[in-house]
Amino acid sequence: MAGFLRGKQAGIQKDLSAGILPGRFVIDEYSRYGINSQVSCLAYDPVQSLLAVGTKESKFGSGRICVYGRRRIHKIFVPQLPVSIRQLDFVANRLVSLDSRNEITIWDLDTAAPLAKYTYGRAACMLTDAMLDWVFLGSSSGDVFAYDLDRERPSSFRIPNFWREKDPMAISVGLVGLQLHPRDIGKLLIAYTHGAVIFSFKQNVPTKFFEYQLPPGAPGGNGAAVNDVRKPKLTHALWHPSGTFVLTAHDDGSLVFWDSKDGRMLAARSLYKTKVNMPLPGPSAATPVAPFVKISWCCKENPDDTALLIAGGRVADDPESGLTFLDLGLTPVYATSSWEILASHFDGKRRLTLPTPPEANVINYCLVPRSSPHFDGAQDPIAVIAMLSSGELITMSFPSGYPISPTNMLHPGLSFVHPFVQKIAVSTVPRDRWLGMVEQRNKGAPILEGGSEARKPSKRSGGRNVIQVVHADSIVRIWDVGFDDEIDNAELLQVDVARALNRFEDVSITSIDMAEVTGEFAAGTATGEVVVYRWGSNKYFGGDASQPAPASPGRLTDISSRAEPSLREGLQPLVLYEMAQGPVTALSVSDIGFVAVGSELGFFSIIDLRGPSIIYQASTAEFTKEEKKSFLKRDSKSAQGKDWPVVIEFGVMTLENDNYSSIACFVGTNSGRIATFKLLPSTKGYTVQHVGVASLDDKIIAICPMDADSGRPAAATGNVVASLREGYQVNGVLVAVTQTEIRVFKPATSKGASKSFGDQFCDAASVTECQLSGFALVALFGDRTARAYSLPGLKELGRSTLSMLDPSRTMSAVVTKTGDIVGWTGPSEITVLSVWGTGKGLENTMDTLVNPELLMPPRPTISNLQWISGTQYVSPTDLDLLIGGPHRPPSKRMIAAAAAEERQARSAGNARGGARAGSSQQQGWGEYLSQQLSERTEKLNFMGDTMDNLQTTSSGWADDVGKYVQSTKRNMLLGGLKKSIL
Repeated sequence: MAGFLRGKQAGIQKDLSAGILPGRFVIDEYSRYGINSQVSCLAYDPVQSLLAVGTKESKFGSGRICVYGRRRIHKIFVPQLPVSIRQLDFVANRLVSLDSRNEITIWDLDTAAPLAKYTYGRAACMLTDAMLDWVFLGSSSGDVFAYDLDRERPSSFRIPNFWREKDPMAISVGLVGLQLHPRDIGKLLIAYTHGAVIFSFKQNVPTKFFEYQLPPGAPGGNGAAVNDVRKPKLTHALWHPSGTFVLTAHDDGSLVFWDSKDGRMLAARSLYKTKVNMPLPGPSAATPVAPFVKISWCCKENPDDTALLIAGGRVADDPESGLTFLDLGLTPVYATSSWEILASHFDGKRRLTLPTPPEANVINYCLVPRSSPHFDGAQDPIAVIAMLSSGELITMSFPSGYPISPTNMLHPGLSFVHPFVQKIAVSTVPRDRWLGMVEQRNKGAPILEGGSEARKPSKRSGGRNVIQVVHADSIVRIWDVGFDDEIDNAELLQVDVARALNRFEDVSITSIDMAEVTGEFAAGTATGEVVVYRWGSNKYFGGDASQPAPASPGRLTDISSRAEPSLREGLQPLVLYEMAQGPVTALSVSDIGFVAVGSELGFFSIIDLRGPSIIYQASTAEFTKEEKKSFLKRDSKSAQGKDWPVVIEFGVMTLENDNYSSIACFVGTNSGRIATFKLLPSTKGYTVQHVGVASLDDKIIAICPMDADSGRPAAATGNVVASLREGYQVNGVLVAVTQTEIRVFKPATSKGASKSFGDQFCDAASVTECQLSGFALVALFGDRTARAYSLPGLKELGRSTLSMLDPSRTMSAVVTKTGDIVGWTGPSEITVLSVWGTGKGLENTMDTLVNPELLMPPRPTISNLQWISGTQYVSPTDLDLLIGGPHRPPSKRMIAAAAAEERQARSAGNARGGARAGSSQQQGWGEYLSQQLSERTEKLNFMGDTMDNLQTTSSGWADDVGKYVQSTKRNMLLGGLKKSIL
């Protein structure tokens, strides 16, 4: 009976929710976009072109791993226990992670499931190599352990703390880093807090020790305690790409370069000065230096053309902030260069800064190499992704440091921290219109190109939920969040509001809206400006035609010349409205060429884009004056303070006491008033007429113009407005939602029907369509419950608790016309939910990440000159033998290597190889590989014996030459004496 009475009061003759059955209100979680917590580590695979992002544990959940490919391809890897991810590495189409519980986990990239895991005590660092089946784990005590990836179990191999053995009196010798020789896989550089050590797997002994000591008077990196002998603690150790030199970085800001062959110090410098290890005659002032965070010894395609990329090491008063690029240039030829030439090489050719925001430090970074995973992922990088102390990411070109926008370069989820998101809005755009909104922009190749997207069902009818995401740098990105279906247009649109304002500081976007049919877009700022964009071509493409314009408060300015030079076709800036009445609090862009704006100081304007011109300006105080109210009622309203617009909607309907339909604009305020305006055509365009005001209890949350006969939106579209000339009428009502009630009424002033929510505040609401069943109002509340109400009876149809939402950000959630809720689950992550679902939870994607046809490039090896000089080459299969021992079963990689060798022998037509191939066909794989291992062991021993014999032979040859020279000299002397005597 209550529902029947409400229908009569609202003027709606039929039940618009009659087809919605009990139990139909069930939540489905489609997808999530963004990062669930602060980013803790990054890893890039240049072969598969994938990016892995690890996060920290927080109150929003456990740390997890997200692996991204091209477009929307991604997979989520969730640890079983709450942990923070410390380090990630791609190894042979697997992902290896080290977490805060000191646990190594091997993940399957295809299934996102853990294959194996093992926990080590107090892990300090992890080392992997793209060509090895081993993970080396350094403990904080200084020991190094090996984990067998192929056998998925720990190995008995262990390297002790060599520095403690070298100096038993050293205190607190810890391990800080590990790095394999870039060309000779048989050598490992171990970084301890007191110095660095080169370890030989072949000899199973340390071969070189590096200890940095500053004499009295030497300033070092920070100029502290110059009168004492100092041994700055080591923080990093790296190989030169050729392996000829070693770099050690220290906590005083020193960068020390060593000869890896004889252990000689070649040079010591800081980021700013050279020869910091040499005593100076006068006193030097101590300068605080930031610790080194990460250092990479980069190289071009030619590994001898090198540079250093350094995070940290800057003095406290450095006016610049960011990464330091120290260009060293071509490395001198070691065999023909003097010590002075080698030392001067490390002075560098130039020093550049890859800039970052001034108040955020780089805490980590990830290089994006062009193709090679070798040289510690630092060969020929094209970009660098830096992690900032603020929790944001920034992508820069390498080595120029030019910012790279993540738009259509990275997965949309990564853009939520690139930089942080401040606001979102959602518009339901017709599918045909959205398919045509593909911008044409000059840009480089996408950074991520890996993976294959899984096929999903296609939704050919209805609108697309297009989200507008406002970032802290005043960039707005616009894209389709989808319905867990095939997204036909997965491209992103980008709008640069700061450029349109011709001001790049003090730009804060407070309100945004996008027209559903025309795609026109508008953004309002905290300083009272409104920028309107329209889809079109850029007549200034390729050039910068923007010109400064004087301020024009209260007027419109043509800003089409401020289009982005790289944007050929897309959303172009059209007009700037400088309202100058405080922050913009409400904005609505209609599909018929009108834009309505409300500000915090209580002003309201309507712009006709056909001029463009401002056709209405007024203060809310003028059109919200209440008439015929009691003294107490007026006092109650006046006690609420200033009134300003918070919600604006356009519609077409027959208003109260009218016998025709007209374009209407509805303005809801923070104190609960809804003002109605009519837009009427005139000889000079359109005029605006204030019709009346309806008063509700508190802040307006949503205004939904609705056709009372069908339940569909009473939208102001071009087709409907064109039909008004023929007498077309829309029997419309308003469904208005405040924080505490729903009201359905005939505008402008009728009472209508209402229902109170009770003790919970409503934060978001909209009239939604349950496909083929009817219409209902869906509301989201502060207690994270979603509820559905029938129309017009306002009977509760169902409710559900959305525990995944962040309770502090429910006011920023959006309920769409399609029955979806887009809400925040954390600081930088949103979820897309459907209220008319089947109870389906969030599932991982079925995307394929790994392309097995992409082959790993071979690991660089030692040069012929290094081999002649006595360097013993150790291959990955040799290292398997040295670490795993002769009784370790052959790994998959060893089987593949043996098969490759066999194929190579066959193709070469080698008779001996062919015979071996024939015998291997008769033998089993186990016998054949055992034979291969035995032969490799003999070859390693034979190589050592050969080198010893070569040394002995060379020494004997040198002795024979010496004897021959002495004999020749003696014969010449005796011959001369005989000749003079005779």
